[in-house]
Amino acid sequence: MGKCYPTVTEEYKKAVDKAKKKLRGLIAEKNCAPLILRLAWHSAGTFDVKTRTGGPFGTIKHPAELAHAANNGLDIAVRLLEPIKEQFPILTYADFYQLAGVVAVEITGGPEVPFHPGREDKSESPPEGRLPDATKGSDHLRDVFGTMGLSDQDIVALSGGHTLGRAHKERSGFEGPWTVNPLIFDNTYFKELLSGEKEGLLQLPSDKALLSDPVFRPLVEEYAADEDAFFADYSEAHLKLSELG
Repeated sequence: MGKCYPTVTEEYKKAVDKAKKKLRGLIAEKNCAPLILRLAWHSAGTFDVKTRTGGPFGTIKHPAELAHAANNGLDIAVRLLEPIKEQFPILTYADFYQLAGVVAVEITGGPEVPFHPGREDKSESPPEGRLPDATKGSDHLRDVFGTMGLSDQDIVALSGGHTLGRAHKERSGFEGPWTVNPLIFDNTYFKELLSGEKEGLLQLPSDKALLSDPVFRPLVEEYAADEDAFFADYSEAHLKLSELG
């Protein structure tokens, strides 16, 4: 039996389609796909499967949540998106931010991630400390993603999203891109990870943990060798992340 999704009106569906086109234009013009994807991920990644709190329900726009250390710089993404959101008051922020994340992957050459509207906006932000810490290893990754209800495969596939963008020292304490083409969504992240450290490219402790873990590493090797396999698993993992709760 398939997942049951909330029912939305035809007017709402049309607004989603129109907003998607506007988002494509904005993200292409501003070259901001990595930042927008990070916003969508950090919005969703606070979900706790046991307490049913946190998750992709629009709370990341609240100043208190934006002030969390893991969200440094995401106020820029919120400001960039707001003029488009104002054109579509019928859409919830919860749906809008996740739609933007889907577009960010698509417009940079990544897989198509299904999008199902119907998320409600919530008012209460989750506590700080639920997002991954880039300085830690595989046990931490399993703890954080396990709290969300995600699997080992999801962890590695979603890590491949680092093929987009770069770290900024003032935001995370780290500096540099993971790949030589940080605005292209492909499987280069995994190829670079396996080829070792290179000057000018970043490998975080949490990235290197994927190589030392006996379950994670075979997935890294598979995705480096087979982009189609990575895209299929990434799309599934991104969908799960975007629909937590």
